[in-house]
Amino acid sequence: MAQTIITRSTKGQGLYEFTADAGEFVRASGVAEGLLTVFVRHTSASLIIQENADPDVKRDLGAFFHRLVPPSSDPSMAWIVHRMEGPDDMPAHIKAALTQVSLGVPIMKGRLALGTWQGLYLFEHRDRPHRREIVLHIGS
Repeated sequence: MAQTIITRSTKGQGLYEFTADAGEFVRASGVAEGLLTVFVRHTSASLIIQENADPDVKRDLGAFFHRLVPPSSDPSMAWIVHRMEGPDDMPAHIKAALTQVSLGVPIMKGRLALGTWQGLYLFEHRDRPHRREIVLHIGS
């Protein structure tokens, strides 16, 4: 078993890849077969596994989620009650609820068993910069 916390500084909404850091943690652990559990310690950010080859994928995902859950200042979001932390806060919680805060990735032959174009991403849902913590845990 092994655990660590990695941090990511974000510059606002978007996808921030951390595949290389997770892969290095797995290699350093010496575990040949097992499961990497990834957990984000925040309620306004989430985790996804997504394509890491074409940057248009990140742009399109961001645009989709913005259309799906616009800021609470948008007239379509007039029903939002929680507004204390700004117009992006409650929409950020909704986006996190629609995605995941925890992922499991198999470890095979000492490496993450991700597909060719898959990467691990922190999905930041807030507008302003944040410092996010991601827990990596290997159970064998």
